Amino acid sequence: MASFSEAREQPARQLWDQINDIHAGMLGLSGVDMHMQPMAPNVDPTTNTIWFYTKTDAELVQMIKPGSRAHFCVIGKNHDYHACLSGVIEVRPDPAKIEEFWSSVVAAWYEGGKKDPKLTMLSMHVDDAEIWVSTGSKLKFGWEIAKANFDEEKMPDVGIKRHLQFA
Repeated sequence: MASFSEAREQPARQLWDQINDIHAGMLGLSGVDMHMQPMAPNVDPTTNTIWFYTKTDAELVQMIKPGSRAHFCVIGKNHDYHACLSGVIEVRPDPAKIEEFWSSVVAAWYEGGKKDPKLTMLSMHVDDAEIWVSTGSKLKFGWEIAKANFDEEKMPDVGIKRHLQFA
């Protein structure tokens, strides 16, 4: 379960941990008439960057221009954590990052392995995020709704929302 205290005290660390625990989130380009698509994130919290493996002929890659911005949306594996991140995205076939995040799962998508001619990476430098941490308990959720309905002046206390800025 996502921790309320961690959301209050160390929201950035919690964000990166939550992203590391998922298989995929939804990635989309800002200002482009194109649906978001599922992508597997590889996090580098020291640089506030998310790396994605992809192919050079992918529509998403073709739409990225210098200065393009993207959004990456995440739902935690326990469905009690949601986040929307934004930042500059670029195509960066960085051999060191290809090596760093390579796995048997990634290898399954590339016939030529790390030397596949269509293999490339996207680098999204996150500069802004919003997180929502909610109660995972249906009992607590129900209790908060009942209290709010009983006292019209009281809003249900079912979670925390935080805005994060990164350099």
